[in-house]
Amino acid sequence: MKQGLPQDPMMRQLVLMARHNMTRRAALAGLGGTAAALSLASCAPAGESALTPAADLSDSEKVLTWHNWPLYMDEDDNGNYPTLDRFQAETGIAVDYLLEIDDNDTWYAKVKDQLALGQDIGADVASPTSWLVDRMIGLGYLQKMDDANMPNKVANLAPAYLGNANDPDRTLSVPYQGILGGIAYHKAAFKEATGKDAPTSVNDLWLPELKGRVGLLSEMRDTVGLVLMAQGIDIASADSLTEDAFNAAVEFIAAQVSSGQVFNIKGNSYAEDLKNGNIIAATAWSGDITIINFETESEDFGFVIPEEGATISADAFVIPMGAQHKKNAEALINYYYDPVNAAELAAWVNYVTPVVGAKEVLMETDPDLANNPLIFPDAELLSKTHSFRALTGQEEQRFATAWQNVLLGA
Repeated sequence: MKQGLPQDPMMRQLVLMARHNMTRRAALAGLGGTAAALSLASCAPAGESALTPAADLSDSEKVLTWHNWPLYMDEDDNGNYPTLDRFQAETGIAVDYLLEIDDNDTWYAKVKDQLALGQDIGADVASPTSWLVDRMIGLGYLQKMDDANMPNKVANLAPAYLGNANDPDRTLSVPYQGILGGIAYHKAAFKEATGKDAPTSVNDLWLPELKGRVGLLSEMRDTVGLVLMAQGIDIASADSLTEDAFNAAVEFIAAQVSSGQVFNIKGNSYAEDLKNGNIIAATAWSGDITIINFETESEDFGFVIPEEGATISADAFVIPMGAQHKKNAEALINYYYDPVNAAELAAWVNYVTPVVGAKEVLMETDPDLANNPLIFPDAELLSKTHSFRALTGQEEQRFATAWQNVLLGA
């Protein structure tokens, strides 16, 4: 089935460029449209909020707390974070780096009450996924950033990340990493169980030989999105991704859970089940596999783009209204938009970097990584990626409720 064009103009431009065999450099720039595609139609226009930013104590308090995902930072053999340690040494800002985001929904459930009141959520900066960022922007929960404090962002943000309907100049959110959703697997165990060298389709997760050894991400737009694509649904199109189609996919997943085919549904902690052998294959995020192999000192695990396609999205830096160290957070963002630092981070996490110039740095130090399409997607890979369409407020509630019912039964 031919995939329709996304509704969002930036994502539409990306796909059209990919279909016309764009260059790798253009591919890097084009990825940014994914964030704009996920805005919530029910949100109020940005800026319409009674909340006011907390007083900024950065000049007197050189501290910063960051909520981020597991497996999302460069790490050495001793468990240190080299780029983050260097930021602290260069700036004198002490960073409390907390792995608080296992999935978007559970993190948001913990902080939404404080966000609604403009109170401190315990983080000066956080990195949720674009669809949740758009919700937070629409509700007026985020502080406006000062580009004067982030000259690297101004100079090096890939141009196609601009133009988000809720944040056209990226003053409320700044992309951290782009994300591809596909299938992770244990190479030897998968071949032993199925006789196949690697999964090729999401439908391989339902092979009887894998019963009880399959993991699914709790992130709705990735797991349900991948299943929908395997069922022939264009997840970027409202005409194709109807509520009936969504519910059919959810019911199918629920049946896999109740039959025992699925071991569990988790956020980023699915990685532990892969490493300890509880599961053989799972819906997963591309960059995680590099870290899993590093942590296990092996090359036992692989990641594939299913033949039906991958999901694509992005996580972003945001500064909540109650954050008390805004300027310190802006210094952090500015630091990671230096192409040298962005390249070092990308080399470890293997997610898509939004920083122009990072590829050129890697070409000098590690050409193989610089030519890795999972970090710098080329036209062929981008043509296989699809972003979950924007949902109305009512759809968001109904879709989320249906998915939560599956999670409760898992």
